[in-house]
Amino acid sequence: MAHGDVKHDYHLVNPSPWPLIGAIAATMMAMGGVAWLKGLFGIPQHNPILFFVGVAGVLYTMFGWWRDVVKEANEGDHTPVVSIGLRYGMILFIASEVMFFVAWFWIFFEMALFHHHRTLGSIDEVRAAWATWPPKGVETVPPWNLPLVNTLTLLLSGTTVTWAHHALQQGDRRDAKIGLFLTICLGVLFTSIQAYEYTHIVTHKEFFSADAANSGLYGSAFFMATGFHGFHVIIGTIFLTVCLIRLFMGGFSPKQHFGFEAAAWYWHFVDVVWLFLFAFIYVIFGAHGGAAG
Repeated sequence: MAHGDVKHDYHLVNPSPWPLIGAIAATMMAMGGVAWLKGLFGIPQHNPILFFVGVAGVLYTMFGWWRDVVKEANEGDHTPVVSIGLRYGMILFIASEVMFFVAWFWIFFEMALFHHHRTLGSIDEVRAAWATWPPKGVETVPPWNLPLVNTLTLLLSGTTVTWAHHALQQGDRRDAKIGLFLTICLGVLFTSIQAYEYTHIVTHKEFFSADAANSGLYGSAFFMATGFHGFHVIIGTIFLTVCLIRLFMGGFSPKQHFGFEAAAWYWHFVDVVWLFLFAFIYVIFGAHGGAAG
């Protein structure tokens, strides 16, 4: 690559409006969220207009910025040195996502392993509630029904995305498209099953038993961990869908397909997180929930 009279392997990007636009949109989204919940700067409470304007700006920034990155790749700006930097960036992003889920696992394990310490010196109702984890009277989700189906769904999706990746590396674009399409379908299936599971939970009032003091903490830990994982599945499904569209439009080659590779890494990360969720939240600390004593 050349920049002026200096030749090097690094890509010096042109001035871009996206950092400024993204910062303004994110600020609007944050302030809009506050205004929606509490009211702000004359905006009445329960008015979501500013929030959704900010969301639209963030989505526009994401589309425009990533479109420019794809253009740079197609123009040959992603040299081997630049590709290494992109890979490091994706690895660090996934590492930050791992720590995000560590926070939700932390509170769950804190209460699952050391809940008895929380009862010392407490009033009788709290002591009775935290004698077991999940708290006595809380009805948990049976792990061997829908959660098991979702586990098998994600495991299968991990094989199909690997198949698609291998096919692309071999130059077999037909199999790459089929494998990627199947992965997207399995991602949509997982989201649909989880939505049905949440509807069932709300309908039958699990985690909100009237005789279970402080049972809300279990429900909060459960929904924050599984809910954010579900959100990541949706993001991963969109990521893979964009890759499929690019594949149909002639994008990617056996030697240069980091966009697809990054999506596959992200999808495998989602798979692994779910295995931990299923093993610990559903099975080990959930299969014999407080409802069973």
